[in-house]
This record gives sequence, structure tokens and C-alpha cells, in this order.
Amino acid sequence: MNFLKLIRYKNLLMLAFMQLVFRYGFLKLQNIPLALNEWQYALLVLSTVLIAGAGYVINNIMDQHTDWNNKPQDVIVGKSISETSAYNIYITLNCTGVAIGFYLSNSIDKPNLAALFVIIAATLYIYANSLKQIAIIGNIIVALLLSISVLIIGIFDLYPVITIENKPLLGSIFSILLDYAIFAFMLNFIREIVKDLEDINGDYNQGMRTLPIIFGIKRTLILVFILSLIPITAIVYYIKTYLITNNLFPTIFYSLVFILAPLFFFAVKIWTAKTQKDFNQLSTLLKWILFFGICSILILTLNIKHNA
Repeated sequence: MNFLKLIRYKNLLMLAFMQLVFRYGFLKLQNIPLALNEWQYALLVLSTVLIAGAGYVINNIMDQHTDWNNKPQDVIVGKSISETSAYNIYITLNCTGVAIGFYLSNSIDKPNLAALFVIIAATLYIYANSLKQIAIIGNIIVALLLSISVLIIGIFDLYPVITIENKPLLGSIFSILLDYAIFAFMLNFIREIVKDLEDINGDYNQGMRTLPIIFGIKRTLILVFILSLIPITAIVYYIKTYLITNNLFPTIFYSLVFILAPLFFFAVKIWTAKTQKDFNQLSTLLKWILFFGICSILILTLNIKHNA
């Protein structure tokens, strides 16, 4: 159980779920050629999960002192698992994940794509070692890496089978993946700032320079509120220009109830948030909104299929 906590298995399960939903709840229902077979796609998911798990491990190693201040009950490294063991786990997960990435890249005759796995693994290490302590930059890196886990689906499943004939169709499908990647980036970027608000005391004691420490809590809350208006505006625009136009009413209802309404609630509650518990609840809310946002691709696809 300590190992599962070390790799933050709940986050990894959500990552795997997201990639499976996009493949089997979206791409597979489009009647288009895909580059990866079932086994290869399973390896792509496994590789992504392993590298992400390694990122969580190195993050836990580097954050030992901060976590003792912020969440002593959740400390794993140095308490339940030794630092040496944690490093061995980190190396094993990373090497396995990158090796699978090399195999997949060569199996679809795109060996250069292997560099993507190396870059992600290296970025996660640099983030945990130094970038995390830099305001905004660290938040952007984490949010960006989540977005890449969406785009990597299109990179490996669509890009290798593009031809002159199917380029417009596959391009439009990839653009949908891009929309979801941007949505994931926005929500996760906001969530990372909220997590910094939650951990401000421990981060301050460790001399870190996160956004709440530099700007102060009140200014950061205002910024978070302004940022929350961006996905709200984007979703309203998407509903108006695409869903309503195409009479996709089940998807409209789903988006209003499970995505837009919770986002409005978040925007309101951020004004009254003060305690570590408040910020933790808001962070959890954003994670649920992201989960329902991911599931919306299945609702949208089935709705379109039904109307066709």
C-alpha cells in the first residue's frame, strides 16, 4: 500500500482512464484507421503511467521536508519507504516506461518519437528538482505534461496513418483532441495554483517562491478567479457555437450540469476560501470537473452517432 501511495496510484488510474476513454470512447467509434493495435495501445498507456509514476516518486523524494510541514500524515519517503528504495523505484519505472516508448516508436516506423518519452521523463525530474520552486513556471510544466498525455494519443494513433486522402478528416479529429488537451491544461494549471495556496505554510518554511508566497494569498485568489473565467467562457462558447447548432441536447445537458455548474461553484467559492481545508476541497472539485470533462467525449461521440 505504501508503494501505491508513493506513485499516487489514484492519479495514475485517472490518467489511464483518460487515455482509454479517448481511444475507445472516441477514436474507435470514428471508423478511421489507427496506427496502434490493442496490445500496442495498452503499452502506450502503460508507458505513460510508468513515467508519470516515476515523476510522482521523484517529486516525493524532493518534497520530503516540505511534506513534513504540509501533510505529515501523507509522508512516505523517509518514513515508510527509504530514500534509497524510492530512488530505485524511480529509476525502474522511468527506464521501463522509456524503453516501452522506444519499442512503440520503432514499431510504427517513427523512431524519432521516442525522444518524446525521454523529454517527458527529464522534464519531470527537472520540475521536481528545481522548476517546482519557481512561480508560474512549475505550474505551467505540470499542466502542460497532462495535456501532452492527451495529445500523445493522436501522435501515436493518428499521425502515422495520415495520407493525402484522409488528412482533412484526421486533422479535424486531432483538433478535438487538442481542444480537450487545452481544457485539461487550463483546469490543471488552476488546480496547481490552488494546491500552492493549500501548501503555502510548508513552502514558505522551505524557502520556495510559489505564486501565493510572492503575490500574497488575496492577490492569488483574485488571479485564480480570473483564470477560472477562461474555461467557463470557453465552454459557454463551445456550447453555443457547436452543441446548440448541431442539436446535441444530451451533451448540452451533461456539460451544463457536470462541467459548467461546478466551475461556476468553484469561481464563487474561491472568494471565501481561507483555510488549508478549503483549498483542498477546491482542488478536489477541480479534479472531479476534469474527470467529467474527460467523460464528455464519450457523451459527445454517442450523441453525434445517435443524430447521424
